[in-house]
Amino acid sequence: MDLFFPTGIGGLQDFVLKSATLCSLPSCPPFIPLNFEATPIVRVAIEPKHPSEMPQLVKGMKLLNQADPCVQILIQETGEHVLVTAGEVHLQRCLDDLKERFAKIHISVSEPIIPFRETITKPPKVDMVNEEIGKQQKVAVIHQMKEDQSKIPEGIQVDSDGLITITTPNKLAMLGVRAMPLPEEVTQILEENTDLIRSMEQLTSSLNEGENTQMIHQKTQEKILEFKGKLEQHLTGRRWRNIVDQIWSFGPRKCGPNILVNKSEDFQNSVWTGPADKASKEASRYRDLGNSIVSGFQLATLSGPMCEEPLMGVCFVLEKWDLSKFEEQGGSDLAKEGQEENGTCSGGSENQELQDGCSEALEKRTSQKGDSALTDCYGPFSGQLIATMKEACRYALQVKPQRLMAAMYTCEIMATGDVLGRVYAVLSKREGRVLQEEMKEGTDMFIIKAVLPVAESFGFADEIRKRTSGLASPQLEAKNSQVTLLNILEMTSRPSREDVLD
Repeated sequence: MDLFFPTGIGGLQDFVLKSATLCSLPSCPPFIPLNFEATPIVRVAIEPKHPSEMPQLVKGMKLLNQADPCVQILIQETGEHVLVTAGEVHLQRCLDDLKERFAKIHISVSEPIIPFRETITKPPKVDMVNEEIGKQQKVAVIHQMKEDQSKIPEGIQVDSDGLITITTPNKLAMLGVRAMPLPEEVTQILEENTDLIRSMEQLTSSLNEGENTQMIHQKTQEKILEFKGKLEQHLTGRRWRNIVDQIWSFGPRKCGPNILVNKSEDFQNSVWTGPADKASKEASRYRDLGNSIVSGFQLATLSGPMCEEPLMGVCFVLEKWDLSKFEEQGGSDLAKEGQEENGTCSGGSENQELQDGCSEALEKRTSQKGDSALTDCYGPFSGQLIATMKEACRYALQVKPQRLMAAMYTCEIMATGDVLGRVYAVLSKREGRVLQEEMKEGTDMFIIKAVLPVAESFGFADEIRKRTSGLASPQLEAKNSQVTLLNILEMTSRPSREDVLD
């Protein structure tokens, strides 16, 4: 392969991100980019010590993002510039590069922020001492659930199965939502196919805009069918029957590890088929209202009810969607307005030109009346649907056993036999869990595999070396598949992030 290295490759910084292949032949296939097992998970907020140097910081972070294949640069909604790295050592390396090579300014760095995830689980069948929960304990659990449900505001109905029934503020629409935990295998499949889900969302958006998307790449179609088959393989049983065909959206950000299922009879839509009918105006209106439902689901999965962290592994089922009162009010208003306009135009039209003018005026005023029917003293009806769907999802979570999920490092430690007790002591102190221990053949070294919370990992390597006098060396690695359930919190309240970390 004929690679070229000219005297200067300046100007490519606007076109190269992470990696690129330079060649003098236009038909040269690009090199496959490197795949890194580590996942960026530790984030800090960065700002210049002198506000006037903000442009230099932005330029330096852009160069760092291009140079380091395992770093992410984000700009939050609050305007903060966030640096996401793989761990403590990687974070320090990136900060040094930013100060000395790329931005060349003094910066202020916040304390590291570790993300959590919120989820729900099935009711437990055994207690803390691995004894089967008896009838008395089940009665106690039922009473506890009733006490939790009593905290839900009035006007919201909760049945024994956890179905939340809630109405919009103007009482014209009613939603029924239920939350169910997804199997761990399904959650992992959703995380592994994030890019494919994002491509499916782009395809659906193109269909909504009326673009011709019949020429879909065959490999993409095969991947979508394979993805759907994997979901059907793991979502089996009576309560998951036909669930895959009724998936309406993924979340948060329409590509996350949560799903919205539509079981209502009034409106049918699916991520696999796209919009059902784009011809009629009624179908278009229902599609717009459906977008409001999806937006409420996206907001609910982006910030959970416990500590405003994103959700993970939750299935929301929309079982009821009653718009009969909205249809009656909207339809009667439009019919009355149409009769008034017809009466006004019928007496005064003497020629075709006047008739055309009256018909245009009627159509214009009718459309204006239809738009005004969607707005009342509580605001636009679409906004009411968004807020109502968000609250329904949050209450549906609160009537289920809630858990907080913590990101975990996969930890591999090599140590001699005489310091194993000290290694276990350090792991236990930092909430680590040993998964496997084996002896390396031909040596006196033991290989210990464990999981360690990312929030407890800062200073872990230095501590374990000090406690073992350098006879143990740890290696930490973060993977998406290693984000493990940490059963340390079962909450019905909403603590702050500080309370969780304490």
